Amino acid sequence: MKIWLVACAKGGVGKTTLAVNLAAAEAAAGHAVTLVDADPQGSATRWSARRAELGSPLPTLDGRSRSEVRRLPAGAGVAVVDTPAGAGERELEPFLDVASAVLVPVQPSAFDIEASARFLETLATHPRVRRGTLPVALVVNRIKPQTNAAQQALELLRGWNFPVVAQLRDSQAYTVLTGLGRSLFDYHSAQVRAHQDDWKPLFHWLQQVD
Repeated sequence: MKIWLVACAKGGVGKTTLAVNLAAAEAAAGHAVTLVDADPQGSATRWSARRAELGSPLPTLDGRSRSEVRRLPAGAGVAVVDTPAGAGERELEPFLDVASAVLVPVQPSAFDIEASARFLETLATHPRVRRGTLPVALVVNRIKPQTNAAQQALELLRGWNFPVVAQLRDSQAYTVLTGLGRSLFDYHSAQVRAHQDDWKPLFHWLQQVD
């Protein structure tokens, strides 16, 4: 099983939104997927419960205990892990040991970039990351691509050691849909398809590193 870890030490960067939409995208593509909620806030679990009420259940595992890592399903498929906000390398260690890839959501603001830089510096010291056996990538979240601030943030982030693999636009669609237990990948309107296009570079990167 492939294990995709969504992690960032900074809270409020859209970590859970990234995790649940990624899991839903895999399910919509017909792939076996398990959503692992390792965050004590339980936001991904609540999203999954609302989704189940709408008749679209998605297997969800409580990942708050380190021992739960061993319960990840074997065989084919993907596990998307929503990690706790503020978690450092020590808290993430059980997942880093088994992860196939790490996705770090970053918002294009000075404060978020500074917090993410410290997290990535720590993450870079993990043996698997140092050896190049654990791929790490950045997902720029809630970006307004036409603004000067966004372009300056992207220029800075592209100078880091980890690639920027997606730029997800700032949109209320994420807030509304996740509140309903839905995702971008449950709909096919022209407006939603434009949002889905933002994810294509991320899916391409994940395919390459698998």
